[in-house]
Amino acid sequence: MVPVVFHPEYLAYDLGADHPFSPLRLEMVRELLAELGEEPAYVEAPLATREDLLKVHAERYLRRVEAASRGEPVPDLEHYGLGTGDTPVFPDMDRITRRLVGGTMEAVRRVAEGEAKRALQLGGGLHHAQYDRASGFCVYNDLAVAIRSLLDRGLRVAYVDVDVHHGDGVQWIFYDEPRVLTLSFHESGRYLFPGTGHVHELGRGEALGTKLNVPFEPFTEDASWIEAFEAVAPRALAWFEPDLILVQAGADAHYLDPLADLLLTTRSYRHAFPRLVELAERYAGGRIVFTLGGGYSFDATPRVWTLLYFWIQGRRPPQGLPEGWRRRWQERLGIELPEGLEDPEPAFSIPRRAEIERRNRHTVARLLDTAGHYWDRARG
Repeated sequence: MVPVVFHPEYLAYDLGADHPFSPLRLEMVRELLAELGEEPAYVEAPLATREDLLKVHAERYLRRVEAASRGEPVPDLEHYGLGTGDTPVFPDMDRITRRLVGGTMEAVRRVAEGEAKRALQLGGGLHHAQYDRASGFCVYNDLAVAIRSLLDRGLRVAYVDVDVHHGDGVQWIFYDEPRVLTLSFHESGRYLFPGTGHVHELGRGEALGTKLNVPFEPFTEDASWIEAFEAVAPRALAWFEPDLILVQAGADAHYLDPLADLLLTTRSYRHAFPRLVELAERYAGGRIVFTLGGGYSFDATPRVWTLLYFWIQGRRPPQGLPEGWRRRWQERLGIELPEGLEDPEPAFSIPRRAEIERRNRHTVARLLDTAGHYWDRARG
């Protein structure tokens, strides 16, 4: 069985009752797995240490997170991205976020040390947190801390991000690190937070060509997204030859998500997640770790992450949702939930479909042409 890392404290990463980054998403997934007869024997997430965090984050930033977590006044808190509408302070914020960081570190440790070839961190994916500030619902960057732990072992890491928002924190933290490939598939920053993730962001110095971005046009559908994924991911991973692949499996590119404008269905995730496992087998000795991330539709997100669980176990997921689970969560959330785990084939009417697909192909061509120049130079 693929180990699944979790800790009850994950549910305390709570930014407020009306905040979209809700711990209810994890509750829904865990209850759904249990009612499907699939409740894992969870691996308990340890706490990341302060020393772990200081390998990625600034001391001055940690001091402010710690003080705010104790309820102490911090006059310049907003300068560090905290106490804002996006990333408000919440009780015991430092400890709870360190728990999430520790969970991602534990998942990559198990794979790096050969205890498992694959692992799922049922949380984490806080990819917007920067060196010295919080951003986009993210306090500490668990992904970057885990990547740093792998670099300390002498490993090369490919980071693949399918969240609808650009994985900016991970990119910038390792922007001049040639041993880290970052590959982000996201809605274009011309239209969506954080406003970055453009094709020309390729890395710096010896890392040129190791930072790759595929910014999609709004209203991109499955076929165009999958076409771009297939054009870039296999080629980049074949060139880089990582020792381990770390995936941020955000579910907010789904068409039901309220915070973005892509139109993916479970078809795209059904393609991408098993394909990444296959690419890990081919180019990374099978070593791959998935974390969660964004995803703000209570309808779509729990289904995508439950499907992820089955796919990385190498098993076919069931078709239907347990009626008791559906009824209970419909009453609790006040929304209608579907009967199946996967989406039916949608019938979108997109006036500019051909133009959107053309622009996405142009973006991919520009990326491969520019990055390929550095890839050829590295081989030479």
